Amino acid sequence: MTEIPLPVFDPRPDIRLIAADMDGTLLDDRKEIHDHFWPLVDELFRRGVLFCPASGRQYHTLYREFGDVADEMVYIAENGAFVVKGREEVSADTLDDGVVARIVEAVRGLREAGADVGAVVCGKDSAYIERDDPAFMEQADHYYAHLEVVDDLLARPEDPILKVAVYDFGPAEEGAARGLAPFEGEVKVVVSGEHWVDVMNPDTNKGNGIRRIQEALGITPAQTMVFGDFLNDCEMMDAAEWSFAMDNAHPQLRERARYVAPPNSENGVVRTISSVLELPWT
Repeated sequence: MTEIPLPVFDPRPDIRLIAADMDGTLLDDRKEIHDHFWPLVDELFRRGVLFCPASGRQYHTLYREFGDVADEMVYIAENGAFVVKGREEVSADTLDDGVVARIVEAVRGLREAGADVGAVVCGKDSAYIERDDPAFMEQADHYYAHLEVVDDLLARPEDPILKVAVYDFGPAEEGAARGLAPFEGEVKVVVSGEHWVDVMNPDTNKGNGIRRIQEALGITPAQTMVFGDFLNDCEMMDAAEWSFAMDNAHPQLRERARYVAPPNSENGVVRTISSVLELPWT
């Protein structure tokens, strides 16, 4: 693999918001945040730059991930369906209960037909699952800090639903995504990882999440830098002048981004931010 040079811009851009996807982007291949991130984010805050995890993950999971600095972050959770600054809601895009019910029934149908899939119904307060075998539970537990097993997803507790996530133990692009394709148009069906498909309102995406932060805080696209690696990051590339695809990114995302950053396995987000803003990273 050709080494990706770190970018340098003259003049240095006036960045006020930096958003980064988590898996395959900010996180390394062990799904951990690099140690160099923490002093970097402290310096960003000192300079008045907001950092935003932008993920398909649950807000509660993201908040837990960032520990002592969690209240200083702004979050794009559930692929843009839930935007929160610290603990204060900025925006929420919720699904109609009737649509949720039909998606759940469709996932059940896929499983009855032999697909190894399971649905996670993602609310503001908690995520809900009815499949509770250890293999599926392990995947759900990793991404959902607030998770409740229910007997029937159609009789879950009252909670505004942000999206339905579907885990496919096979390749999601070839399996669950095709199985849910008939819903396209009524909802948005997006492959958010090798094994995950997210079903949301048609206008829900990380790019619109970025725009809502920009509008709420008076930040422009020229003051925004974003990083991503997969198809659910595509719209985010359009919301920022400084858009970076990781070197390990899906080919479609690389086409959408203006620039390329070193891969997640080489701490590409931290190193690129440090280079662009002329900050030390070691």
